[in-house]
Amino acid sequence: MGETWQQMLDYLGTDAAWEGRNGLPSLTWAHLQLSLAALLIASVIAMPPAIWLGHVRRGGLLAVTVVNIGRAVPSFAIIVLLFPLSLRWGFGLGFWPTLVALVALAIPPIFTNTYTGVREVPEEAVEAARGMGMRSGELVRKVKVPVALPLILTGLRVSAVQIIATATLGALVGYRCLGTPIIAGYNRADKGPLLAAAILVAVMALTTDGLFAGAQRWLVPWRSTRPRPLDNPEPEGLTP
Repeated sequence: MGETWQQMLDYLGTDAAWEGRNGLPSLTWAHLQLSLAALLIASVIAMPPAIWLGHVRRGGLLAVTVVNIGRAVPSFAIIVLLFPLSLRWGFGLGFWPTLVALVALAIPPIFTNTYTGVREVPEEAVEAARGMGMRSGELVRKVKVPVALPLILTGLRVSAVQIIATATLGALVGYRCLGTPIIAGYNRADKGPLLAAAILVAVMALTTDGLFAGAQRWLVPWRSTRPRPLDNPEPEGLTP
């Protein structure tokens, strides 16, 4: 293990680690581009129908069941199946097959959490909003989505972390990302690039998780607000 860490330090001290298309900055940027694109596309696909189904409270169970089928299909299998089609249709190497696989991976948590959050909005809040004259669209925008925001953010958080970790598979079909030195490192004696890339992926995933946690505390401050205890509470019944 000590030798592997030394190999990583030696690798980080070379120009190859920081320059060119195989340098860590370039690979990290490519990894982030792929991950961000997958998260945005999955959100656009999953959130509108989930909000609508949660609002009308119809067909949700069937929709969630269908969406969850995506969890049973391995991301690697999707990449392998789409790779020949991507080449045949002129889309190039691994970006598009990997993107589709990551979108399929990200949709279930986003859809499920968004649907559940909107559906479970307290009926009292809904009736109060209707009593104020809000129409269906206003009710969704101003009441249901804000109340469901904690669960929506949780779904995005889970999907984002999964995407970052799984995007390394793109290297298997020619997409240059942080998975490239990880995959190549299995067959090399020098494990320095592998370890450096693996640590970067872990740091990216943890940072993303922390950013979403911070965003949730900022956008939903009432979830972290607790009632302050009284300084010297008097036992009930002893107050004169």
